[in-house]
Amino acid sequence: MTKTHIVEIEILLSIFLSPTAVAVKDFPRQRSSFSADFFAIFRENFEPLIWDFPGKIFSHFVFRNYYPVLLVSEMEVSITKSASFTPLASWEEFKKFEEFKSEIEENKLGSDMAEARQLEQISALHEKAETPTSYGEKQRRYLSKRSSLPRQLVAPLGSFYCPITLDVMVDPVEISSSRTFERSAIERWFADGNRYCPVTSSPLNDLVLRPNRNLRQSIEEWREMNNMITIVSIKPKLQSSEEQEVIQSLQKLHDLCTEHELNRELVSLEDYIPILVGLLYAKSRETRTLALAILYILAKDSHDNTERIAKVDNVLQPIVRSLARQIGESKLALQLLLQLSRCKEVREVIGTIQGSILLLVSLLNSDDSQASGDAKELLDNLSFLHQNVIDMAKANYFKPLLQLLSSGPDNVRMIMADTLSEIKLTDHGKLSLFKDGALEPLLKLLCHDDLEMKGVAVKALQNLSSLPEYGLLMIREGALGPLFEILYRHSLSSPSMREQVAVIIMNLAISTNAQESDHEQVSLLESDEDVFKLFSLISLTGPDIQRCILQAFHAICQSSSGSNIRTMLRQLSAVQVLVQLCELRNHVEVRASAVKLFHCLTEDGDNAVFQEHVDERCIGTLLRIIKTSDDEEEIAAAMGIVSNLPLDSDITQCLLDAGALDIICTFLSDGNINSRHRQQVSENAVKALCRFTVSTNQEWQKRVAKAGFIPLLVQLLVSGTPLTKKSAAISIKQFSESSTALSKPIKHGTIWCCLAAPQRGCPVHMGICTVDSSFCILEANALEPLLRILSENDVGAAEASLDAINTLIDGEKLQSGCKLFAERDAIPPIIKLLSSSSAHLQEKALLVLERIFRLVEMKQMYAQSAEMPLVDITQRGTSGMKSLAARVLAHLNVLGEQSSFF
Repeated sequence: MTKTHIVEIEILLSIFLSPTAVAVKDFPRQRSSFSADFFAIFRENFEPLIWDFPGKIFSHFVFRNYYPVLLVSEMEVSITKSASFTPLASWEEFKKFEEFKSEIEENKLGSDMAEARQLEQISALHEKAETPTSYGEKQRRYLSKRSSLPRQLVAPLGSFYCPITLDVMVDPVEISSSRTFERSAIERWFADGNRYCPVTSSPLNDLVLRPNRNLRQSIEEWREMNNMITIVSIKPKLQSSEEQEVIQSLQKLHDLCTEHELNRELVSLEDYIPILVGLLYAKSRETRTLALAILYILAKDSHDNTERIAKVDNVLQPIVRSLARQIGESKLALQLLLQLSRCKEVREVIGTIQGSILLLVSLLNSDDSQASGDAKELLDNLSFLHQNVIDMAKANYFKPLLQLLSSGPDNVRMIMADTLSEIKLTDHGKLSLFKDGALEPLLKLLCHDDLEMKGVAVKALQNLSSLPEYGLLMIREGALGPLFEILYRHSLSSPSMREQVAVIIMNLAISTNAQESDHEQVSLLESDEDVFKLFSLISLTGPDIQRCILQAFHAICQSSSGSNIRTMLRQLSAVQVLVQLCELRNHVEVRASAVKLFHCLTEDGDNAVFQEHVDERCIGTLLRIIKTSDDEEEIAAAMGIVSNLPLDSDITQCLLDAGALDIICTFLSDGNINSRHRQQVSENAVKALCRFTVSTNQEWQKRVAKAGFIPLLVQLLVSGTPLTKKSAAISIKQFSESSTALSKPIKHGTIWCCLAAPQRGCPVHMGICTVDSSFCILEANALEPLLRILSENDVGAAEASLDAINTLIDGEKLQSGCKLFAERDAIPPIIKLLSSSSAHLQEKALLVLERIFRLVEMKQMYAQSAEMPLVDITQRGTSGMKSLAARVLAHLNVLGEQSSFF
């Protein structure tokens, strides 16, 4: 005990020695002057003596009547005063008195605690009122405190520790025993049912928690001082060349900022913001990430901090650069930018940083939902500037642009439409615009009375119409009417606008080829009049519009309604116009478009139409295009026209005289057929060659053979496309039809022949055969490639190959040809054709086998393998094929000659 405690005991003794009501009434005033721990010391040292040794110090009367006054608060004195001064006979009676008093206390506990909380709130508001509001005032107060800081951290006082948790308290509260504890700790103590002081173990008069404001303020001042010391000491460490020291210092600073609002204010007042911005340029990802995190915490904490960050020179560049880095750093940079964008000055600048909009749009499509949401919010914040909206559209984010295009004023709608016309859109971007509803506002602009508004709408639609989905939607939504009106009426538009409309019409025509069969089909041209009006413009317009219209018709001719359009064009004398356009030399794109459309019309046209307009001059023009053009698609089309020309001897002779064979040989000898159009050139060249190999003119055949075409044709049977193989097989078949007549007989009987080596004759043609002289299939080694084609999937090539093979058993060659077939194992592939999915190919195979099975030895060798396919045809085939199959089965002695199948 201290001297103070001894003096206080003497005061207490004087009260007990005067046990009157006056003394009791005056006790609370006396009690308030006692030290906080006096009563605990008194009870610990004197209470046992009082109860165990009555009369030695105080009488039972005095203590039993007045000792409870020591244990109650000022508010409770009235309760004690109102009680009668009846002596308490024992400690048990005293305990009953305590229990009675506790019941009264519990009823008032709720109101007491509410009052305590109210006082605490009033105190907090008072403290807040005393807090400086302006940044300048805060900084002056901070600098004043900073100047008096000790250099080292200050250790906490003993009274700062909670007796329960043994940690420095945050919210100290005092209980009725005058002891102070951490609020959460003592609340848990009471919640566990304890009703006595954790330190003194003495019973408590009440459970009211009274904030110890003086102690709390002292702890906060101590903590603030130490945090300030720490924050000041970290600052120079951030300038260290040691990367790990910088990272550790940033982590400590980050923890402090997260811990308390006051620390964030201290960091700002210590002028950390420029240093943290500078660390955004660091090479270390961890350094940049921590710096971003701290800046974000500071910016989120107050608008003042946001403005201070924004004022740092070149602050946005490193933040934007971090958007492109790993997702953790990228998300923090995005959050910081979003926070900064709430400042008008920053919003106006973010979009000007190179790559910022593009990176934000990329994050908008991120799998991370938070990053995607933050990016969308930031883009929305930036969309108040038209240039930002334009940049977003260039990055394939179109919603802000479409909003302005739909609902903005006319001048803004024009800007947005002009943007859509100028940016280079990917198909994905066009599809996004298509889904987001860009067509409707553009069609409204297209129908606008103002010519300039029409113009920007046309340019935008031109940019979008190359996507097939867009083209079909434009046709369905009625875009053709206003487009054709602009195209046909010169007074409504400028030449450039008509050219742009022509491009759109061309794109729409191309889109009709992309229609799915299960959808409603749309057409660009509905009537003969529509076809006539559009084609007539070719003779009335310049090269650019001519090219577009020709390409539009070329696309339409290849659509599902193409056959009708081709017929209409031929009736309109379109061939004559196209022949003239093929002669153009200055406008090669127009010429190429005309050649392609011309080729399309020759695929199923009336020979009379072409014989009327295709003369020697036209043939010369086509061959010149083939030789000189740089456009492989144009070359393929011109070669296709040559291959589709009527099989007229005059036209063929004209082609020969013009050097067509040499040109065809040049293309077939070129092994470079990797491109699609190069393959088409080869296919059309081989098809064109067929007209020169007809067996009715052996002179033409000899010219072709002499030019070395037969080995090329055999090679194409091996390496060509299905169409090439088909045409090559047709030419070989036509050559083979002349082989018997051109085969030279073997000479016998002269003495010189006896001395010379015997001549070996052809096993089929029974004479002397060569490739150049008799065009023999066997001498050209063409039989094996032809047989392999029979096993391939292409029906056209298989039919042509079978026709070529069949020439070896024609007429009198049946016996020798079948013998050869047996030696070369040629008959099984033909039998397999009986199971082909093509009825026409089955019929050809039946005709060949019908001849083969006339020979007894062939029946003996192959009857068993052919029987079941033949029976199947008699059951499932057409009536004509059933009869033919029955005839073959009769050769095999499976059916009688009088069978009902005949």
